[in-house]
Amino acid sequence: MNSAVIQLLVLAGIAIFLILRLRSVLGTREGFEKPPSTVSRSVDASVNARRDFEVIEGGVDRDITDHVEDGSDSAKALAAMKLTDPSFVVSDFLHGARGAYEMILMAFESGELDDIKPFLGEDVFQTFVDVVAAREDQGLKVEANFVGIREIGLHDATFDRDTNTGEVSVKFVGELTSVVRDSEGEIIEGDPNEIKRQRDIWTFARQMTGDDPNWVLVATGE
Repeated sequence: MNSAVIQLLVLAGIAIFLILRLRSVLGTREGFEKPPSTVSRSVDASVNARRDFEVIEGGVDRDITDHVEDGSDSAKALAAMKLTDPSFVVSDFLHGARGAYEMILMAFESGELDDIKPFLGEDVFQTFVDVVAAREDQGLKVEANFVGIREIGLHDATFDRDTNTGEVSVKFVGELTSVVRDSEGEIIEGDPNEIKRQRDIWTFARQMTGDDPNWVLVATGE
């Protein structure tokens, strides 16, 4: 085998290695709602085009009606979001909301807010900061373990056509163990062996024509 062939084989091997390496790095992108990959974009576009056609023609979009009543204000808002951003899928959003709920809730309980700041609206972030600061001033520490989500469902949805901003409220029923310890380490509230259910309704917002695929938590409640 001559030297030219050997060089070609070596270069081909290096090229394959770099392609695989690049793919592994690009595949680690994380966000509340991941945008479609370049490979599947054309397929997703055609699928979403058919969905949009069904909505416009009065057909039923199961991705919407599986979560809210057909013809309701929430259904109309979700349909408007889809028309504005064809990559938006309600089921995928709820899947992302499930992961975000655990991440944000546990960060709040532990008082580690820096990592979740990009996923919080300004008012929610400031509220979390104030609560954590108040606990620290009293010498209190929360120890919590997330067990799982027992229930998740779409509660409400609105769409502002002037700003192209969508808001989706999600109902969560989570299960966790939690105790509060004083400055001496003594438990003053809770039981580490008792699983409690926590009910929340969180509202997430996103500018549907923006480049940022992440939804931001803008309101919390029950």
